[in-house]
Amino acid sequence: MSIPDAVLPAITSPIEAFQVTWSFLVRGGFFMIPLSLCSIVGMMAIVFKLLSLSRHQVIPEALAREVEAFEHRIAENTHASTIRQFQEGKSTLARLCAVAIKNRGKALADITQAVESSAREETVHLHSGIGVLDVLVTVAPLLGLLGSASGLVVIFEGLGETTDHVVVARGIAVALHTTIFGIAIAVVCVIFHSWFMRRIERFTVRLEAMLGDFVNVCQARPAPPH
Repeated sequence: MSIPDAVLPAITSPIEAFQVTWSFLVRGGFFMIPLSLCSIVGMMAIVFKLLSLSRHQVIPEALAREVEAFEHRIAENTHASTIRQFQEGKSTLARLCAVAIKNRGKALADITQAVESSAREETVHLHSGIGVLDVLVTVAPLLGLLGSASGLVVIFEGLGETTDHVVVARGIAVALHTTIFGIAIAVVCVIFHSWFMRRIERFTVRLEAMLGDFVNVCQARPAPPH
């Protein structure tokens, strides 16, 4: 059975794309190796942050509604299941609420201090992995420039052996491969770094607002111990 002509581009396109990419990496020389490692590390950091900063991991909507209705739950004596969700600690909001519940019945200042201490630890956790992107934003372009500079040195040293300007131009183009790759890595890291920081800021602001009200509820109407 023959393959339809319309299907051939779909089959050969990924192969051609791989070949072009591989040729680009090979022509870049030795410095493409550390740059490739940087790209892999960057992708791993981005995937890790996408998972750890998902709404389910920080502020699940269902749990947020339970926190907002906690005072009402206490009045109806139906807050036990909500407290169990806090104690399971499956999200940032749950862990911080569990700290407030653990200190319920104490003075407002004491509960607030305990929650703030835990919040600092959670903030560090939210920022974990961001430092990797910070480093790559600086290191990747520098590695690219270093690769290009080393390639240009080799080209200029060989200028006395050839007068073919086409060969020299091609050599310079190849030397610039590492700069292109390094800048591309940095651009992707900058975009995701900015988006992650903005997302952390939004989560932090919402957590502060929710926990401020929740701490007042715990101090004003401490739940009976279980």
